[in-house]
Amino acid sequence: MVEDKKVKNLPWVEKYRPSTLDELISHEEIISTISKFIDEGQLPHLLFYGPPGTGKTTTILACMRKLYNPREFNSMVLQLNASDDRGIGIVRGQILTFASNKTIFSGGGVKLIILDEADAMTNDAQNALRRIIEKYTDNVRFCIICNYLSKIIPALQSRCTRFRFAPLQPQQILPRLEHVIQEENVTASEDGKQALITLSGGDMRKVLNVLQSTWMAFQNITEENVYTCVGHPQKHDIRNIMSWLLNEENFSDSVEKIQNLKILKGLALQDIITEVHTIVQKTKFPPRVLCLILIKLAEIEERLAAGCNENPQLSALVSIFHTTRDMVTIEN
Repeated sequence: MVEDKKVKNLPWVEKYRPSTLDELISHEEIISTISKFIDEGQLPHLLFYGPPGTGKTTTILACMRKLYNPREFNSMVLQLNASDDRGIGIVRGQILTFASNKTIFSGGGVKLIILDEADAMTNDAQNALRRIIEKYTDNVRFCIICNYLSKIIPALQSRCTRFRFAPLQPQQILPRLEHVIQEENVTASEDGKQALITLSGGDMRKVLNVLQSTWMAFQNITEENVYTCVGHPQKHDIRNIMSWLLNEENFSDSVEKIQNLKILKGLALQDIITEVHTIVQKTKFPPRVLCLILIKLAEIEERLAAGCNENPQLSALVSIFHTTRDMVTIEN
């Protein structure tokens, strides 16, 4: 009874996390390669990298279940994630101690150390780790997981077999999404499912988190409810914004209308720029004008990422289109 309650209260992203390699929905080549390594007892040190929510941690946890019995997990597997200390002390202490001690389980098989979010490790810690990897290869295998490969020092990269986990394709996400919708008896429209996939950007974790949040908030998964739940601009709002940017003659009126919409709907300028960028790329502007718009949008996005106030950046956004309208008029 207690176990059933625990499962019921789990977030859907954990409740429906694949537990075996066969249940994983993507990266067939990576899964088949790793399965062959395990079957032949030739597992190398692994380096998984790629965007969040693409199955890196799930894959190595499925490997762990294939390698060991549940009773062996505590003695054979050491898992450290972003919440743990990543300084040189943890490498010389906990990791070194675990790697250097042999075990009586699994017929003397190798242990597994999983370093999740390893791109948060300091360079000193990574340099200390490379000697441990070499020295205790007969006793332990490392799996290093990160989002940004460039933050892992080359010395560690060269000691591991690298696998890149690309963002999931919509045709890979949809079957799993429909499975969860069916299991949880969720009411979802086709445009709602498409909105979830569009917003996720290939992140399966984000799909399930937004699905659960929208269901809890509205009890119905539609495009409007999904966008409202995450505070993302609706399509008709973006159409209005583009109309004001391209057609409104008065600069102050354009700024005021967009500002009022932002306040009314609680929109972030970053999200507006992302959607505007998508529409601009689909619109037939003269090449010189298109290049200028994209460069200026990138500059605004950079300033927002650096923490600048949104009000002057909104004015900068409107000024881009007023300037380019003048350019198009002169060229014509």
